[in-house]
Amino acid sequence: MSLISQNVAVISSIEKGTEENTLGPSSPLRNTDASEVDKSGLDTSRAKKRKKEHRKEDEQLVQEQQKEMMKLENFLFGSLYSPIEFGKDEEQNGFNSEEKIPALYIMDRSADNSLSAYEDDYRVLDESTNKEEHQQRKPVWVDEEEEKATVNITNVSRLRKLRKEEDENSISGSEYVSRLRAQHAKLNPGTEWAQLDAQSRGDSDDDDLSSDDENAVALAGGYDNVDSIDDILRTSENLVVKSGGKLMPGLLGYSRLVDANVEEPSNGPINSVQFHRNSQLLLATGLDRKLRFFQIDGKRNTKIQSIFLEDCPIRKASFLPDGSQVIIAGRRKFFYSLDLVKAKVDKIGPLVGREEKSLEAFEVSPDSSTIAFIGNEGYILLVSIKTKELIGTLKMNGSVRSLAFADDGRQLLSSGGDGQIYHWDLRTRTCIHKAVDEGCINGTALCTSPNGALFAAGSDSGIVNIYNRQEFLGGKKKPLKAIENLTTKVDFLKFNHDAQILAICSRMKKSSLKLIHIPSFTIFSNWPPPKKNLQYPSCLDFSPEGGYMAVGNAAGKVLLYKLHHYHHA
Repeated sequence: MSLISQNVAVISSIEKGTEENTLGPSSPLRNTDASEVDKSGLDTSRAKKRKKEHRKEDEQLVQEQQKEMMKLENFLFGSLYSPIEFGKDEEQNGFNSEEKIPALYIMDRSADNSLSAYEDDYRVLDESTNKEEHQQRKPVWVDEEEEKATVNITNVSRLRKLRKEEDENSISGSEYVSRLRAQHAKLNPGTEWAQLDAQSRGDSDDDDLSSDDENAVALAGGYDNVDSIDDILRTSENLVVKSGGKLMPGLLGYSRLVDANVEEPSNGPINSVQFHRNSQLLLATGLDRKLRFFQIDGKRNTKIQSIFLEDCPIRKASFLPDGSQVIIAGRRKFFYSLDLVKAKVDKIGPLVGREEKSLEAFEVSPDSSTIAFIGNEGYILLVSIKTKELIGTLKMNGSVRSLAFADDGRQLLSSGGDGQIYHWDLRTRTCIHKAVDEGCINGTALCTSPNGALFAAGSDSGIVNIYNRQEFLGGKKKPLKAIENLTTKVDFLKFNHDAQILAICSRMKKSSLKLIHIPSFTIFSNWPPPKKNLQYPSCLDFSPEGGYMAVGNAAGKVLLYKLHHYHHA
C-alpha cells in the first residue's frame, strides 16, 4: 500500500471517530449519513484502482524506455545484448513479441539454397557467433514497405512455382523478393562469379570457388586476380580494344580537332612543332621569338607557358628524347638550352674554335648524348649535351643540308650539295659508307624510321627515295620506292612511331603535304583534306603513340588531327 492510500485511510478513521464522539452511537444523524460514508469508501477504492493503473503505466513506460535505449545502443554499437535474428520470435532475444525490431541491414543468401532466406540467415548468424565476424556489404537502400506488403502467389500462374507448400497463398514482401532471387539464381547459375560474400557459400561450392579473405570476394575458378576484375568495373572503356597493328592503304581515317595553339596563335610562321614523350605536351615555335607549350587534349588545348627570347628568332626547337631539356636555335652564333625541370634558360656559344654565323639546323641523338649542328663548308659539329661543348667535327665533300641519326645514336646520316648520302660511325668518327642518292642533285632532307630499318631522302627536285638501310650499306643503290608526288623542294620528312606512315612536306606550295602508306608505298588519296587549305605547311610531328598529328604552317597556326587507326596519343 502506498503512502497516499495510507493517509487516506487514517483521515477516514479520524473522521469516523470524530463523528462518533460528536453524535454518539444512538444519534439519528448517524443513520442518515451512513449512505454518504459508503459512497466515500467506494470512491477510495476507485482511487486505489486508478493508482494501480498509473503504476502499471509507469512501469510499462520505464520498460519501453529501456527497450528504446537498447535499440539505440544496438544501432550505434552493434548487437550488444543479442544478435538480430530474422523471422524468429523476438521473445528469444528478451524483447516483447509484439514489438518488431527492424533489421539494420538485409543479407540475401538465397541463391543455390533450398532453405528459406530467413532460415539461411539464422544458420549463418548462429555460425558467426563461433567464428570471427567478417565485414558484410550493406544495401544502399531498403524498402520499408516490403515487410508490410503481402503478395498472393496463387492468383498468377507463373508465381505458383514460388510456393513451398501446396496450400500456401500469401507471403510477405521480403519473402517474395527472397524467393524471386533464389529462382533467378537457379535459372542463371553462371553469375556465381559476381557474388561478393565469400563466406556465405556452402561447402559444396568450396571446390569450385576461390576466395579472397582480405576483401571477402568470392570468385569462380579462373578469376583469381581480384584487382583485374576491379579495374574492369572501375572504367567505362571498351573491354575489347581493337589492335592498332596493320594500317590499310587507300583512305586514311582522321578527323580535324581544335587547333593546338588556339589559345595563343603565333604572330609569325611556325618553324617547329614537337610532342613531348608524355604525349600531352606540345612545343610550338616560330619567328616571333616565342616558345609556347600546350597541353593537348583535342578539346581545349590549354596553353601552359610561353617564353620570349629577345635576341633569337627561332628556326628550330627540339625536346631531348629523355624529355628533360629543349634545344633552341636560330640564325645566330649561339643556341639556347631550356631545362624543363629547373625552368632555366641557358645561352650557349659561340662554339670554341668555330666561326659559324648560324646554328639554325641541328639534330639530337636518340640517346640524348649528342647534338649535331650543320656547319659551314661541309662540316658537321658534334656537341655534348652534358657539357654543351664541342667534342668533334665531321667533314663532307660538299655542303651539308640535312642530318639524321640511326642505330640509337651510334651512326649519323648526312646529305647535301654533292647528291651523296654519307654514313658516319660516331664512335670512331669516320665515314663507313658513301653512295649517290638516285636521281638527286642536291639533297635537302633526311629521315630514319624509329627502328632504323628504313630511311628516306628528299631532294630539291621534289623526289623522295625510300631505302632499306642495310641494303644501302651493302651496296644496293636502288631505292625501294621513289615518291614523285611533290613538285617543289622537299623541306621536311617524318616517320610515325611504327613506320607505317611517312609525311613529306614542301614549304614552297600551298597544301604541299603528303602522307605515304609505307607497307604499300602508296599515297593516301584523301589527304590533304580536299576542301581544307593547309596554307603553306612548314613542319609536322606525330604523337609518341600515333594518335595525334600536328601540322604547323606559315599562317602561325598548328593544325591538329586525330588519326583513328591509333587509339592512344
